[in-house]
Amino acid sequence: MHIAEGFLPPVHAIAWTAIALPFVVVSAYRVNRLMREQPQVKLLLAASGAYAFILSALKLPSVTGSCSHATGTGLGAILFGPSVMALLGTIVLLFQALLLAHGGLTTLGANVFSMAIAGPWIAYAVFHGTRRLHAPLAVSVFLAATLGDWGTYLVTAGQLALAFPDPVSGIAGAVLKFASVFALTQVPLAIIEGLLTVIIVNLLHQNSREELDLLAFAPENSR
Repeated sequence: MHIAEGFLPPVHAIAWTAIALPFVVVSAYRVNRLMREQPQVKLLLAASGAYAFILSALKLPSVTGSCSHATGTGLGAILFGPSVMALLGTIVLLFQALLLAHGGLTTLGANVFSMAIAGPWIAYAVFHGTRRLHAPLAVSVFLAATLGDWGTYLVTAGQLALAFPDPVSGIAGAVLKFASVFALTQVPLAIIEGLLTVIIVNLLHQNSREELDLLAFAPENSR
């Protein structure tokens, strides 16, 4: 995750930017409307972005010689929906590329698609799917954050496989190869992110219940 500056071929970098751009434009509209119609949730929105920034900025060495990050985008996707996270995630990734040398500008579109678009949509779908099955809120939050994190890395593996297919086994073999680079480290990281997100949601229920009610987010009525 955080595909490095210049790592993708130019055609792939441009293509992922073109794919991600409409999601970010729609997200900017949704965020602007949210802040205009519900200004009380601005701090909660900012906190969701800060949570993603902090978790995804922590670079942890992988046993495979690479490094892995949590993503932190599941929280915002659960609270505000995945479309809002496209803009927040783009801001997070842009600052990290410029200030921390995590990722890059040429690969920003690819990183935005995996972490700020695909990951939040996975988290959102898992959360609402499990809630419809009457899973407890903590279980739904845990699974959403965990699988959203893990899904981000699977999407990244797919992006790298498309750019660098294996000479023998092709794209499918390359997906397995790239996914295995992160797997041993990312699975426990995803679980930790899931547990931490449950703790954060519980704290929000204790201290920001009014804002959560505005978002129609409650244990008995999660949107």
